[in-house]
Amino acid sequence: MVSAPHGGRLIDRVARGPRAEKLSCEAAELPMIELHASLAYDVANIAHGVYSPLEGFMTEEDYEGVLRSSRLTNDLPWTIPIVLDVEPRLAKEVLGSDVALSYKGTRFAVMTVEDVYQWDKKAFAERVFGTSDPAHPGVALLAKSEGQVLVGGKVEQFAELPEPFEKYRLWPKETRVLFEQLGWRSVAAFQTRNAPHMGHEYVMKAALSFVDGLFVNPLVGWKKFGDFTDEAIVSSYEVLLRDYFPRSSYVFSVLRMKMVYAGPKEAIHHAIIRKNFGATHMIVGRDHAGVGSFYGPYDAWKIFEDFPDLGVTPLFLREAFYCTKCGTIVNDKICPHGEEYRRRISGTEIRRLLSQGQRPPDYMMRPEVADALISMKDRIFITSSQ
Repeated sequence: MVSAPHGGRLIDRVARGPRAEKLSCEAAELPMIELHASLAYDVANIAHGVYSPLEGFMTEEDYEGVLRSSRLTNDLPWTIPIVLDVEPRLAKEVLGSDVALSYKGTRFAVMTVEDVYQWDKKAFAERVFGTSDPAHPGVALLAKSEGQVLVGGKVEQFAELPEPFEKYRLWPKETRVLFEQLGWRSVAAFQTRNAPHMGHEYVMKAALSFVDGLFVNPLVGWKKFGDFTDEAIVSSYEVLLRDYFPRSSYVFSVLRMKMVYAGPKEAIHHAIIRKNFGATHMIVGRDHAGVGSFYGPYDAWKIFEDFPDLGVTPLFLREAFYCTKCGTIVNDKICPHGEEYRRRISGTEIRRLLSQGQRPPDYMMRPEVADALISMKDRIFITSSQ
């Protein structure tokens, strides 16, 4: 049986039929808050239950609880604040009332503003990222946020947002039904922000050896300069899954959400989200959601000790490498040979070769995957702020 939603109930704040029409008419007369892409899709994720048990942007009580103890006021684990920042003048005008939420000039949801509170960005950075160093991409993104106060309250969505990869978008309500139809009682979720290399394939197949199915759920949305583009990630997974995984072994769906590069705390966040989709297990790799040297290589493993009530089982899979003596991809738990036989799978080297139009060695990346990426030319990597 798939996992219960976080908090026991899958949130559904999507208006349909006559209710959606009524909200749409009402929204046309309400004050409006224009959202950038990441915030707009946070609304969609709230409304569709991806962020269950949240029903809206966090009020101060939940926000402070997350910063202080990584828990909501009901004591449920939660590590990444889901917040909406606005200008103080606007916040005062809308407190206690409904506002329309808009993306690219189109109103798509209504929010009841229940709370307005101060935003200490430095405290946010230190509690969530463990640093206030502007070299950290999450901290740098936080500094660009223009709103000086936060508003909290429930949202209700009445119109869907555009999704370039619509054929690969599944909401938690849909994946839960699908997993049940497939007869999967155990589901391992795999989070990625990268195009797949042989190390990724190794950990996914290792997980498949003891669960019924694999939920491949790459993140599409804001990522830092130099990361793979959404198009590159989706295209490369299409090739890998088509050619190297049994069709009955996986479900592939994109997750529209920004990366925040919060390392260990983001690993917990990713696990909660996949729990809401119905996953029973979460693959947690080396330096999950990490960046640079801000986190230790296995900090994302250690943090799960602090959340025994998480409700999803982490799968700690070691870093994979190619051993010339074993003649295959292995890890240090199953390979007895010395470092002189080991060929590391380097993300930096893969990026360098792909950017020059060259295939990485076969032990690093499948040739078909490399060719799919090389064919995209200037669309492989993010080259400017999104």
